[in-house]
Amino acid sequence: METVWLKNPLAIYTGTDEDARGGVVVSGTKIIEIIKQGAEPTQRVDVVVDASQHVVLPGLINAHHHFYQTLTRAYPDALNKELFHWLKTLYPVWAGLDEEMMSLATEVALVEMMMSGCTTASDHHYLIPTGLEHAIDLQVEVANKLDMRAILTRGSMSLGEDDGGLPPRNTIQTEQIIVDDSLRLIREYHQRDDGAMIQIALAPCSPFSVTTDLMRETARIAKNENVMVHTHLCETIDEQDFCLERFGYRPVDYLEEVGWLNQRTWLAHGIHFNDEEIKRLGKAQIGISHCPTSNMMLASGICRNKELEAAGVKVGLGVDGSASNDGSNMIGEVRMALYLQRLRYGSADVTHFDALRWATQGSARAMGRDDIGTLAVGKQADIAMFKLDEIRFSGSHDPLAALILCGAHSADRVMIAGKWRVHDGQVIGLDLERLLYKHRNAAKRLAEKALALG
Repeated sequence: METVWLKNPLAIYTGTDEDARGGVVVSGTKIIEIIKQGAEPTQRVDVVVDASQHVVLPGLINAHHHFYQTLTRAYPDALNKELFHWLKTLYPVWAGLDEEMMSLATEVALVEMMMSGCTTASDHHYLIPTGLEHAIDLQVEVANKLDMRAILTRGSMSLGEDDGGLPPRNTIQTEQIIVDDSLRLIREYHQRDDGAMIQIALAPCSPFSVTTDLMRETARIAKNENVMVHTHLCETIDEQDFCLERFGYRPVDYLEEVGWLNQRTWLAHGIHFNDEEIKRLGKAQIGISHCPTSNMMLASGICRNKELEAAGVKVGLGVDGSASNDGSNMIGEVRMALYLQRLRYGSADVTHFDALRWATQGSARAMGRDDIGTLAVGKQADIAMFKLDEIRFSGSHDPLAALILCGAHSADRVMIAGKWRVHDGQVIGLDLERLLYKHRNAAKRLAEKALALG
């Protein structure tokens, strides 16, 4: 195993209080030493990487996404709509997904995130029409090919529109099929060791697309199998009204009723909580993935990050779907989180350090990981390195602040589990031009299929 010293970075954010201005030493898949300013490594180093032109961060961690939606960015019929109407427009389109589309969408999403400094990506895939029963298997295959760390959630929809739910019937599955496949995926792919590259979580789409029985059964399986659970919750007022009308509960009360109010749960969005609910969520050690760009695009509202964190909630960051964001850029999402939260709390009360925390150890903790998210001895060597040599950074003074405030959008180097995956801004070993050609054709084919079905 080579020992690599990332030496004397221009700036470094570790997520800890330790002085790391001399850099980071990596051996194998882990960080083995943090170097103070002016110091040298205490052990032999095989390779020295001059980081004096780089801002160094823990690899960014995306806590919520829908990879398949890279195929429907800026889809004309879905423009200028809020969540429920937006979903109803796109569900019939997404029903046409096939295996090739799924693989290409997953690869584009992962590559786009990796190029933006992301080293761990979670995906919430809940749409499994006939012919796409092995969607999660395809995602595992792509993540392994790219050497990307992934937390893939076996999503589900079982409550069709003819039974009072939101999705059309051709996009849902029976509950027995969902349960059986959830157990299969956990047993085939879920890695439990420190440094796990592939993990499986269970993720009913939302209260308005699955039954109460499925929510309860998912909680039972997750407890027995010791895996995480995930869902959308409190994204919009419409969802709150749906829960009150159908179940007689506000969403958080419903969550408790079905056995989800515990430390195995992380939620997407989490916008419309009242003060009492925030205290309950903190006491239960719930995780929340803040999705700022999506929340702005769909006009859903602003997550109450500071109150949630103060209550003990583990707040992370997600880009959400590439059709409710129209991008999968993780460093760009850090900037959006900073500015949207300032809109709620003011400029003096939200800093770039807050936004970086949400995008690193916040996301890791929300998804039940303690081996990633910081640069510290014994942690996984997941590292993103950014240069400040573009015109957008000219005249900047604080390098770490400039990375966020001036709008960085791509990493120069990315290391995952001690292995370089991005160099000079490009994913190593990837024919990006060919991938994009195939992906664009798949997006066109999906749109044509939807048009033909009327």
